[in-house]
Amino acid sequence: MKKFLISIDTEGDNLWNWKAGDQILTENGKYLDRFQNLCNQYGFKPTYLTNYEMITDDQFRSWLKRKAHSKECEVGMHLHAWSTPPYVKLGHQSGTPAQPYLIEYETEIINLKVSAMTETLSQAVELKITTHRSGRWAMDDRYFAALAAHGYKIDCSVTPHVDWSAHAGETEGSKGSNYSDCPEYPYIVSCEIGNILEIPVTVRNTNHLFLNHVSPRAIGSAVKKALNGQKIWLRPNGHNLKQMMWLVEQIANDSESDYIMFMLHSSELMPGGSPTFQSNESIEHLYEDLNVVFKEASKKFEGCTIDEYGSNLLSKGIS
Repeated sequence: MKKFLISIDTEGDNLWNWKAGDQILTENGKYLDRFQNLCNQYGFKPTYLTNYEMITDDQFRSWLKRKAHSKECEVGMHLHAWSTPPYVKLGHQSGTPAQPYLIEYETEIINLKVSAMTETLSQAVELKITTHRSGRWAMDDRYFAALAAHGYKIDCSVTPHVDWSAHAGETEGSKGSNYSDCPEYPYIVSCEIGNILEIPVTVRNTNHLFLNHVSPRAIGSAVKKALNGQKIWLRPNGHNLKQMMWLVEQIANDSESDYIMFMLHSSELMPGGSPTFQSNESIEHLYEDLNVVFKEASKKFEGCTIDEYGSNLLSKGIS
């Protein structure tokens, strides 16, 4: 049976509005129990890709450790360069306040931050950490090598069809990664000291998919939007239930794909924790959509963590 993977970027409150010098709050950790209970209801096991401020929050750390040891979820690593030690000032700053990419730093600092984050996480939950997603989706060869050196098996930072290069970092000329030509399916990234299995986030380019495969009855008026080149993720925004439902159906019937990956930020599960879901009403609407999507997905997909899915692929010798 195909697998349903849930990836949660588990990070501080409303980092979209964060600026250097601001305190990073972690109140959203108190809202994750409701989401976990929903996952349990449908037999799904989320991977909480956790960053530094969240794992150093005592209350959240205790909750996460308990859930991970009961095998309800997986703990992965999510690294935000600006909030992970060691704290190193970048040179050649652009003058525009921004959240720097890890790949803007020297290789030594990349390794030190990956090491600090890995040690902090593994000690906090008393488990080996094998799955990773980068902050702001940015990767390069040095970053992959650092992950391999610290025992990671899996990365899920690649977003097929999506070009992040228009998004600046902190230093002059810095930009995000361009995944426009990356595969939609898992593949191996070779490093000098080991390999990393890349499991891309599920993103489909609707120019191709809708024109060639969509049923006119599948999502109704959403087809018109899709024909304009919309890229569909399994990522709720409060207005895309029909698109997400179509994507679940599309992947279920795609002979080349044996998984679908859902994505959300932990702070999006808290009222006011993101620009997307500001009110209690919007959170209730989000959970209505989640119930619909999860119920349908549970008929066609089996839940597992990202590590469980990736380890099974690796055992089969994916090339």
